[in-house]
Amino acid sequence: MELGIASVAAITAIAYLIGMAVKATGAADKWIPTICGAAGLVLGVVAWAMGVPDFPAHDWLNAAAVGIVSGWAATGVHQSVKQLTKQK
Repeated sequence: MELGIASVAAITAIAYLIGMAVKATGAADKWIPTICGAAGLVLGVVAWAMGVPDFPAHDWLNAAAVGIVSGWAATGVHQSVKQLTKQK
């Protein structure tokens, strides 16, 4: 039974690399989870539109949700909350 794990893991890995690239530019760390989530959204919809075999979404809305969650997994929910609520 295939669950589409490979395509979801690929989105997470690509979003992680995008996050690392953004961090290297010197952008504020608080934006990295948002950027990873947005990248995951785009990648999820593209994967669905391209008909990636075993992708775990059958419409664009679920593909977007799978992508966002995969993108956020790259930074972790803890880091998302920590960076967005950090006091200056």
